[in-house]
Amino acid sequence: MKRNLSMLMDYYELTMANGYFNEGLKDNWVVFDLFYRKNPDNGGFVIAAGLQQAIEYLLNIKFNDEDIAFLREKRIFSEEFLNYLANFKFSGNVYAVEEGTIVYPDIPLMTIEAPLVEAQIIETMLLLTINHQSLIATKANRIVRAAKGRSVMEFGARRAQSYDGAILGSRACYIGGVDSTATLIADQLFGVKAVGTMAHSWVQYFDNEYQAFLTYARQYPTSCTLLVDTYDVLTSGIPNAIKVHNEYLKPKGEKLLGIRLDSGDLAYLSKKGRKMLDEAGLIDTKIVVSNSLDEYTIQSLLEQGAKIDSFGVGERMITSKSEPVFGGVYKIVAIKENDKYIPKIKISENIEKITNPCFKKAYRVYNEKGIGLFDFLALHDEKIDISTTKFIDEKMPWKKIETNPQWTVKELQVKIIENGKLIYDLPTLKEIRNKVIENLKTVSEEEKRFKNPHHHYVDLTLALYAKKCELLYSEEH
Repeated sequence: MKRNLSMLMDYYELTMANGYFNEGLKDNWVVFDLFYRKNPDNGGFVIAAGLQQAIEYLLNIKFNDEDIAFLREKRIFSEEFLNYLANFKFSGNVYAVEEGTIVYPDIPLMTIEAPLVEAQIIETMLLLTINHQSLIATKANRIVRAAKGRSVMEFGARRAQSYDGAILGSRACYIGGVDSTATLIADQLFGVKAVGTMAHSWVQYFDNEYQAFLTYARQYPTSCTLLVDTYDVLTSGIPNAIKVHNEYLKPKGEKLLGIRLDSGDLAYLSKKGRKMLDEAGLIDTKIVVSNSLDEYTIQSLLEQGAKIDSFGVGERMITSKSEPVFGGVYKIVAIKENDKYIPKIKISENIEKITNPCFKKAYRVYNEKGIGLFDFLALHDEKIDISTTKFIDEKMPWKKIETNPQWTVKELQVKIIENGKLIYDLPTLKEIRNKVIENLKTVSEEEKRFKNPHHHYVDLTLALYAKKCELLYSEEH
């Protein structure tokens, strides 16, 4: 299927863009924020991901002759606008939170400063890119933390929502801390190590389970892991695996690397299996489990004393099955008039949907031990001093926030694109993954809880809060 991802947008983006263009507004500069309102799974935080794909999209967006001809057939867009699209190039500025950064609701993951039409038509692609990978990276990290140092492998491709979901989902899982993937193309494209042994069909094909295991061992003597639950784990699968080790692998100077359980009572079977393997002298043989796992089942298995060395996690991670939608939004926050940005606000009867106006910056405050205490939003040109800047909790504006001069402040966004040109050194995927590890060291243990995590506050500076109140109470917004 031939496709140009520049055309991946909601139709209203083009109807608005065409209207702006025809009204002579295309060169008016604006600011949009991309942010989210609620942590998935009622968790304590989110891992920002997907920025590299968003950057690649912005740097390469274009409309070819076939796209223009298709749009012309709609008989709604002016010929002047179509000519503009035929020569389209993103020329704006992009500020973003780096991939692998721990983030919280209302923090702008991306801020787009660009001519109005440019800023409008990129909405859908930016949202789906950041939404998807941030969701999956966050879910993967929850699962990895539940495994408490044990290896986690991503097994989700066949359950993912399309091939793009599988490929980029595997990338996001790796960012979240997963060690390897069953998805071969993720290894080819991103260098995420591909792993895999056999399916039940391999065992079923041969006359008996022992023959299936022996044949596999002959093919892969140095990396032999056997799937032992096709017929019966304890009376057939594990005994046959031990037999293959004793009769074929051991005489060749090799050993059974592992066994995999994909069904049944995993806690019970792993404990029984560990005892059988140890009694056979296979104390180094690993036990791998799979079968609809998530952070809660893994946590439960380990609490039951399951003897598991690594986990293969599929559908519940690659789709974030427990909460498969990441509610990122893209809202205009300022427009430029006479070289000055005028704040804009969206007001709603749903309080959580009222936006934070103005061209802004986001910051994080750390205590003397390097633990993130709270975040805050400030005006883009506001001078920040932890000892004098006043912070407001919108839900409790009367509350006084006492600061400490030993605390440090870090700006969360960096400038990625300037006037359409990349000015940022793109990190490797491993560097992004390591950033997650380092960021997690700055997160309190209370925020890492799966249930009822500590709430991380995102406050406003007094100056920004005053601007917001001014807009809320003005007759025109």
